[in-house]
Amino acid sequence: MMVEQLVQSKLVLLGEMGSGKTSLVQRFVRGQYFENQESTIGASFFTKTIPEKHVKFEIWDTAGQERYHSLAPMYYRGAAAAIVVYDITHPASFERAKKWVWELRQNVQNAGLIIALVGNKVDLADEARQVPEAEARSYAAEAGLLFWEASAKADINVTSLFDEVADKLPKSAAPQQPAGGIQLAEQPAPAPRKPSCC
Repeated sequence: MMVEQLVQSKLVLLGEMGSGKTSLVQRFVRGQYFENQESTIGASFFTKTIPEKHVKFEIWDTAGQERYHSLAPMYYRGAAAAIVVYDITHPASFERAKKWVWELRQNVQNAGLIIALVGNKVDLADEARQVPEAEARSYAAEAGLLFWEASAKADINVTSLFDEVADKLPKSAAPQQPAGGIQLAEQPAPAPRKPSCC
């Protein structure tokens, strides 16, 4: 029986400060939620394996502050998937999410890049929703994005979101090389030369 190889996939989270990127990752990776999550500086790195899907995510959670924007390409370069997060109670974060999608499409060379648009804080939908689900879903459909509404706080759709991203990854992905790196392939040892005579 052939054992399916674990596919390592770089996943980046992008979105405006306060949209809940870190909370989503913490909930997914550690099953935790912190009410007063510190703002990410630069980026944070996490890994999480989903054994039944044969995927190991290498997750880069980027800072949302504008002053860190110039660092973002360093984190999304070479990504197999991106999760673009907005806050359903904050329309400006949805507009910013659209800009992130545009930027990814312009700058990421991977034609098969999977992008998921995620409206976070759906636990606040009844009293504070500002971005209609239908509007976001329609934009995601037009742009060819996966779409989820989720809540890191109430643990709504967090696992489902990452599972769907894992399902969309190409299963025969070659191990990704860091950008600008060199690939060392194992070469078979040369066959011993027969001594030639006369």
